[in-house]
Amino acid sequence: MDLNNLKPAEGAVHKEGKRLGRGEGSGKGGTAARGHKGAKSRSGYSKKIGFEGGQMPLQRRVPKFGFKNINRKEYKGINLGKLQELVDNGAIKGEVTLDTLIDNGLAHKNDLVKILGDGELKASLKVSVHKFTASAKAAIEAAGGEAISL
Repeated sequence: MDLNNLKPAEGAVHKEGKRLGRGEGSGKGGTAARGHKGAKSRSGYSKKIGFEGGQMPLQRRVPKFGFKNINRKEYKGINLGKLQELVDNGAIKGEVTLDTLIDNGLAHKNDLVKILGDGELKASLKVSVHKFTASAKAAIEAAGGEAISL
């Protein structure tokens, strides 16, 4: 082994490809394979997302529509049938609060909860959540329970 035939171990070097901008004699000097002029030939070039070569981009051509109410309150709906199911399973007895709903995986701690009137409620429950539909409130009171809005 001599200095003129030293080379790295097999698989140690991964760099392959053309060495750009290393003189005219290399064949890749001058413009360094970037062509002539224009934004893409400059250093630091990056095109904006959605750029279409100066044509009006799609997201600006398509008209805006609709309205987004920034004060909207989003409620997590829970049906009476689901409450009855929990009573049948023995998960709740007598009183339903936000904590019991969170413990049973029906709501998250930051959710606003609304009880909806779908399903049948036979158990007498004291339910305290943020909102009730009229039919849900009537069904809870008909079953001998109490609906308390927070």
